[in-house]
Amino acid sequence: MDPLLAATILFGTFAILLALSVPISVGILVSAFITALTMLPWSGTTYIVGQQMSTGVESFSLLAVPLFILAGNIMNNGGIARRLVDLALVVAGRVPGSLAHTNVLANMLFGSLSGSAVASAAAIGGTLHERQRTAGYDPAYSTSVNIASASVGLLIPPTTAAIVYATVAGGVSVAALFMAGYVPGILMGIAVMAVAFVTARRAGYRSSERVDARTALLTFLRAIPSLLLVVVAVGGIVTGVFTATEGAAVAVLYCTVLSLIYRSLDGAALRQIAVRTVASTGVVMFLIAASSAMAWVMAYSGIPAALTSAIVGTTDSTVLILALMVVILLVVGTFLDITPAILIFTPIFLPIAVETGMDPVHFGMVLILAMCIGTMTPPVGSVLFVATGVSGVSIEQVVPRLLPYFAVLVALLLLITYVPALSLAVPGMMGLVS
Repeated sequence: MDPLLAATILFGTFAILLALSVPISVGILVSAFITALTMLPWSGTTYIVGQQMSTGVESFSLLAVPLFILAGNIMNNGGIARRLVDLALVVAGRVPGSLAHTNVLANMLFGSLSGSAVASAAAIGGTLHERQRTAGYDPAYSTSVNIASASVGLLIPPTTAAIVYATVAGGVSVAALFMAGYVPGILMGIAVMAVAFVTARRAGYRSSERVDARTALLTFLRAIPSLLLVVVAVGGIVTGVFTATEGAAVAVLYCTVLSLIYRSLDGAALRQIAVRTVASTGVVMFLIAASSAMAWVMAYSGIPAALTSAIVGTTDSTVLILALMVVILLVVGTFLDITPAILIFTPIFLPIAVETGMDPVHFGMVLILAMCIGTMTPPVGSVLFVATGVSGVSIEQVVPRLLPYFAVLVALLLLITYVPALSLAVPGMMGLVS
């Protein structure tokens, strides 16, 4: 079949199903199945699609995903978020709009530990919302800061987004991706804080009261056990002591022990955590299975190769090719959640990136950052809906406040795209990339 016709059927069907409010995972599977039927008989289609779905989730490295989800759920219940918020408030307390900066720092800390943008938006937003309202902050302003910063944890390790990308890309080191995420993640947090600072100065939001040295020290000491999770999990993975999956299991054990020490874990809480983890894992794994089937259909019909030839053949300019990729990824991010977007578009754009000389680790950071921006934009911005639900502010009130953050983050995405050293310097120094 002609790749253009196959792409029209595949993405046209998927777009129609999305417009009909069909769940994304179901839309991916149905559109892949219909496209496969145009190339194979019924028996061959059912066999191949089922086989690809099964093969897609048969990966040892993917075991890290449910384990990190479990660790994040234990953290949500274990009082860890509160300790990180207190630490962030000490760090940002003297800056105008200090509670907004506290929100950003807490999302960076908690998101990097939980690996979930949605969990960060709910946990940190829920913890700080009432305090910000009492301090006189405009709820739309506070909510926009929470939305813009909640996805920073998808870049700062440990992050399941990097694990999923490494699985799809094949041959890409999870440790290298983890180390590559630090500079882009920190820069994203700084970018959000810069916009929040300017807005806070204009609105006249004051800084918090000065914290004495003793209180600051005690707050830091209380947060150390939570922060050590990064050292234990990420450090073990990077140094080769254990794999990403084993590191996720260590993270679960560490969070459990820590929660027991904090006396915030009992039988009822464990049951709720188990139910939430199973539900989230089921959603993620079905997305991975369905996306694997779609990826096979695209490869079989020659869509990635045709698209690569079309884009590369359009211009000889690497700058324009990368810019076109970034634009497409930003558009995709507004319609797809990060996991299916990585699974579907990595096979399409990674060959183009490699063709231009981009390192696969570098491209992974560009892809994940673009999808991070997508989590804050309608119509399918998961963080947008969760954060507004927590604060009770309407989407119509928040979206105009998000525009400055969106502009700054798009500029950062272009900077990350065109300056490879921002992604590759840290893993390069550690010998993880050549």
